[in-house]
Amino acid sequence: MKKMIAFIPVRCGSKSIPMKNIQLFCGKPLVYWNLLALQNTKEVTEIYVATDCEAIKTIVLGFAMSKVQVFDRSAENANDTASTESVMLEFLSQMKYEADDAFLLVQATSPLTETHHFEEALVQYKNENLDSLLTCVPFKRFFWNKDGTSKNYDYQNRPRRQDFEAELMENGAFYISSVGAIQASQNRLSGKIGIYEMPEHTLVELDEPSDWIVAESLMKKYVLNKQNRQKEIKLFATDVDGVLTDAGMYYSEHGDELKKFNTHDGMGLSLLRKSGIKTAIITSENTKIVENRAKKLQVDYLYQGKIHGGKLAAILEICEKEGITLENVAYIGDDINCFEALSNVGLAACPADAEPEILAIPNILKMTKKGGEGCVREFIRKIMNKLY
Repeated sequence: MKKMIAFIPVRCGSKSIPMKNIQLFCGKPLVYWNLLALQNTKEVTEIYVATDCEAIKTIVLGFAMSKVQVFDRSAENANDTASTESVMLEFLSQMKYEADDAFLLVQATSPLTETHHFEEALVQYKNENLDSLLTCVPFKRFFWNKDGTSKNYDYQNRPRRQDFEAELMENGAFYISSVGAIQASQNRLSGKIGIYEMPEHTLVELDEPSDWIVAESLMKKYVLNKQNRQKEIKLFATDVDGVLTDAGMYYSEHGDELKKFNTHDGMGLSLLRKSGIKTAIITSENTKIVENRAKKLQVDYLYQGKIHGGKLAAILEICEKEGITLENVAYIGDDINCFEALSNVGLAACPADAEPEILAIPNILKMTKKGGEGCVREFIRKIMNKLY
């Protein structure tokens, strides 16, 4: 394999659940979960979201994932009758890929697909010298014919479920083929086809609001709980005003600006540094006071003043230098200029008195302490004790 292209087709239209692909699912737009898993799959070199919708395009690019790009699919291939193959072929006709480049078709409506599923399937695809691969789940169910005869078991010798041979049911999570095979067959599957088995809980349908509730429950049980346990924080970043300080503006009788910091927060940053976690202060103001405080605390990175691309851009720059991803970042902020960063890092927190827009961010950890009153130390304590 030369390149590994991942492709997620998403449309504006959805009759059962309007704008389904960007509806919040466990606190993030639905399409986010597959993009995150693919972004963390080392073998994947490029990720394209094919859409006809400006709202989806804006949200996807807002994730700021380095491998993710958007392909503007035509209106003809975005209507109710258009097939997935039609938009795949439209995309490949406009791109310059080699015939033996691998193509991974991913369904946004299968959010329980994890990075290790993609990685294992790609290894199987390569090792078994397959032309195509699809995902299935083992399905142990007893089936009957309409004439009252059993289809796949002997009801007079009813087997135990654990001894019953499972059927393999296509779950539609993803498909792998080569660019050349897709173009030649006009189909996602052709030639020697292999099956990658996924756990039964990945068999989810998101057609009705009730499906959404069930799927979110499965996501929390099988994916998010595991991610939280395994998440490794390697960078801790914090805002200044309203977080390290109480957001107050203090002046001496000579007009000198003063800021009130909390010593407990400073000790927390010191403890992080000793444990091997990098630290950063990111603020849109530019003052000597903060510079001096950062030097005293010996933080690894200080970003002050107007930052091109905002605070998220600063965090991404640090991630690139440290060789880590946003999932390894913990960030605490309190105001709307922190919104983008807080919405994308692996672990987000805010002071008790943060702005309403920040308090409303899904899954954000809300501290019991206010800005300047030890909220940073409270967040650090949770990280060091893995209470998140």
